[in-house]
Amino acid sequence: MKIYTFFLLVFFTTLSKAQTHRFIYEYQFKPNSESTEYRKTNMALDINPTDVKFYDYESVLNDSINKKGGRNYNWTGAPVITRKKNSYQNTNYEMMMDYFSYQTTDKMDWKLENETKTSGQYTLQKATTNFGGREWTAWFAKDVNISEGPYKFRGLPGLIFEMNDSKDNFIFKLIKSQKIEKTYDTSDFLEAFAGKKPLNVKIEDMHKQMLKFYNDPMKDLREKFDDVPPGTFQVGGKKITSKDQFKEMAKVMQEHILKSYNPLDLTNAVTYPTVN
Repeated sequence: MKIYTFFLLVFFTTLSKAQTHRFIYEYQFKPNSESTEYRKTNMALDINPTDVKFYDYESVLNDSINKKGGRNYNWTGAPVITRKKNSYQNTNYEMMMDYFSYQTTDKMDWKLENETKTSGQYTLQKATTNFGGREWTAWFAKDVNISEGPYKFRGLPGLIFEMNDSKDNFIFKLIKSQKIEKTYDTSDFLEAFAGKKPLNVKIEDMHKQMLKFYNDPMKDLREKFDDVPPGTFQVGGKKITSKDQFKEMAKVMQEHILKSYNPLDLTNAVTYPTVN
């Protein structure tokens, strides 16, 4: 983890002038709970004058291309949230069959530990909490007087530098900080994605949509089967000659969904039925 030695000086001397302080975290996550390998992406935590945003940093890179006339949009599936500053009321964004948003209240109780460690010029203190059905450990720096951290984690007396759950399914590590003079405009990839605003729903409605797709994942393809000439319909390079073939394909898709579903927040997770 490399945080530049002049970070604290820059942070405190420019706090009144800077519109956004961006902290970039390396996010490692297991695609399923049984996996031994991690996927990685960098996440941006933007602390603005009135709100906080957490999203995949790749969106910033793509946005710079799109501002020059490109059409480069990619939803990676990493957790995306916004909230009012100093609040635990989060707006969650999800891309599935459509673009959705839903609200959650995510208050957490921290236990401050006596254990400390050093990271560069910083002394980090340990804190623990139970959140989202998982046990979490945070390492925060009191010297950085800002009560925020990656994802929904906040409320400690200092910036969170590291975060992981007890089974190391999810790991966040601060790797970089940036000062942005003007609040970064995320309207083209967060408040809207590729020009489409999210449908604001209740989390129960999200679960219904997820279960609807899971219970019949081949529905759209099966319905299109009747509209094409016989012998010309293909899925993944495989020729489909009968609707019965969709049954086995649906089972394979359901097994894939079950295997790859490893939600960070278990309390807001959907319960999928087992494949028969």
